[in-house]
Amino acid sequence: MGKTLIKNGHILTMDADDTRYTGDILIDGERIEKIASCIDEQADRVIDATGGLVLPGFVQSHIHLCQTLFRGQADDQPLLDWLNTMTDLESRHTPETLYASARLGLAEIIKSGTTAIIDMGTVHHQDSVFTAMDESGIRGQSGKAMMDLTENLPPALRETTEDSMSESMDLLHRWNGKAGGRIRYGFAPRWQLWNTDGLLREIKTESDRHDVGVHGHAGEIQYEVPAMLHQRGRRNLKYLEHIGLVGPRVQMAHCIWLDDDELDVLSETGTHVMHCPCCNLKLGSGIARIPEMLARGISVSLGSDGAPSNNNLDMFIEMRVASLIHKYRLGAEALPAREVLGMATKGGAAALGLSDQIGSLEPEKKADLIILDDGGVHAAPIMDFELDDPVERIVSAFQSASVRTSIINGQIVMDNRKLVSMDEEDVIEKARVALRTLHEAAS
Repeated sequence: MGKTLIKNGHILTMDADDTRYTGDILIDGERIEKIASCIDEQADRVIDATGGLVLPGFVQSHIHLCQTLFRGQADDQPLLDWLNTMTDLESRHTPETLYASARLGLAEIIKSGTTAIIDMGTVHHQDSVFTAMDESGIRGQSGKAMMDLTENLPPALRETTEDSMSESMDLLHRWNGKAGGRIRYGFAPRWQLWNTDGLLREIKTESDRHDVGVHGHAGEIQYEVPAMLHQRGRRNLKYLEHIGLVGPRVQMAHCIWLDDDELDVLSETGTHVMHCPCCNLKLGSGIARIPEMLARGISVSLGSDGAPSNNNLDMFIEMRVASLIHKYRLGAEALPAREVLGMATKGGAAALGLSDQIGSLEPEKKADLIILDDGGVHAAPIMDFELDDPVERIVSAFQSASVRTSIINGQIVMDNRKLVSMDEEDVIEKARVALRTLHEAAS
């Protein structure tokens, strides 16, 4: 793989001391070898980052690559109606259309600075998602959606408990740890109301046995509270605590409609929260109490959810919205930029169980990083990154077009805004054909 030397960038390490300075980063193979004000060593590739910012890549901690193809297909619908539309569309996927959907999502997130993901697939054809992930160079966790309590859904999305577990275990054995460890399997029970107690308990057992994540949804809409009390006798997180499906391997998206007792469950067990502010606003679901969670020491990260519930997968937009929505309720000082950028980087690394590998720029950590330009007219005027806090500008003013270079696991996957690991024109054209194929099949 050789060595890559990044020269003269303003480096935001995001380490424990929040170290920042203008200097160089030497990458050897998959890892960062050295960070210093000046590195005078030979390298196979030299990247001039003068006038730009170098920081850890973003972690999209909740995404549905299977839905990227359906962007704009269910606008202006509340969540339950949106779910009906989306499950009908998902049920039509073939291996080829799912592959096209995943590639489109991966191209978009890489171009907007994401270097790692936690993805939830649909029920079938999950190999297509993993193949796209492998080819794109992304780091991430994914798993087939598990839904064994879904009589009201399209037949193609129904499965027995036994089949759901069997297919998940087969995928785990074939994909977990692939691409030199860049790809990880994670169980993906879709929603407590669509899963039996037995399946969820078995997932917890196998997650512990194989040291893999569990990625689900909790407390996304107010309807869940009475529905969970009626069907399971407990609110969402208290139910998950009751059956044992909590802890550092468990990653729950949204977490809006939780009471204080449920927040205690999160803080006491180390269960991760994936905050999706744009999706929650678009679907009218509500606003999660993120500042209160952070004050309790709860691990919080950021995600876009799926393209049709957002309608983009851009972490710059997600960070800006996350930084703003709590200020009316709690005051202008609520959720400052440093905390937001931390959720987009270190928070996502923690949710993946990779805090010792990614999320900050430090020697011996994996070389997952992005290089930004100065933000252009959107962030101007900037006198000097030493005087104008770049973290505040990144969260409040920078846009995804500011990402010039993306490096994952030491490999350059985007160079000067051009994707290296994928053909962007081909990705878009294949997605267009795949969507047309699905619509023709339904007519």
